[in-house]
Amino acid sequence: MSSAQKPIFVYTGVTPNGFATTILLEALKSINPGFDYDFEKIDIFEYRQKEPWFIELNPNGRIPVIIDRSRNDFKVFESSAILLYLALHYDKQHKYWFNPETEPNEYSDMLQWLFFAHGGIGPMQGQLNHFNRHAPDIPYAKKRYNDETKRLYGVLDIRLKDRDFLAGAGRGKYSLADIKAFTWVRLHGLARIEPMDEWPNVKAWLERLNKETSVIAGVQVPPRT
Repeated sequence: MSSAQKPIFVYTGVTPNGFATTILLEALKSINPGFDYDFEKIDIFEYRQKEPWFIELNPNGRIPVIIDRSRNDFKVFESSAILLYLALHYDKQHKYWFNPETEPNEYSDMLQWLFFAHGGIGPMQGQLNHFNRHAPDIPYAKKRYNDETKRLYGVLDIRLKDRDFLAGAGRGKYSLADIKAFTWVRLHGLARIEPMDEWPNVKAWLERLNKETSVIAGVQVPPRT
C-alpha cells in the first residue's frame, strides 16, 4: 500500500448490505486516526457486478466487496463476513463487537443476531421488495414475504424489550449485529411495512440508531446521484 492510499477500498451500492459496510467503516474512522477508505459505486441495475472483472472479486456477483490494501490486497465478500473482518483487524478496542476470549457469551449473542439478520430479515425483506416492486402481481408471494418479514420484526421486538441494542449484557451495546439488522429494517417503508407502531421496541431502536454519527454518514455512501 502506498502512503497515499487509504487502507480499504470498497465496491458498494445503494443497498442495505452496502450501507452496513459503510456504516462500520465510518465508525472505524471515528476510533482510528488515519484510517479511511475509498469506494466505487456499483449500480446493481446496470449489472456491472455480473461482469467478468467483478466476478473475479466475488464469484457470487454481488456487492459489497472490500479490498484491504494494507494486507496485500486481501479481498472479502458477503456483508456479514466483511463486518467481522473489519472488526477483527481494525477495532482492536472491541468498541463495535465483543472479545471472543474475554466476552464469549456476548460474542456469541452478537453472532446469533448478526446471522439472524443475514439469513432471516435480509432475504425475506429482499424478496418482499422484489415482489412488491419488480415482479408481476403474485398475491401469494406478496403475502408470504410480507407475513414473514413482519414475523421477524416481531422477533426483534421481543429481543429489544428493556434493551437498547441486540447484543451484550444489560441493555446491550451498539455492535455489528445492530448495524446489520438496522440497514434492512430502516427501509420498512420501501417494503410497504408501515407504520411501525406494532413493534414499539423496534421503532425506538430505529430512532436510536438513526442518531448514530456513523449511521448518518454511512448511509450517504455512495451518493445517490
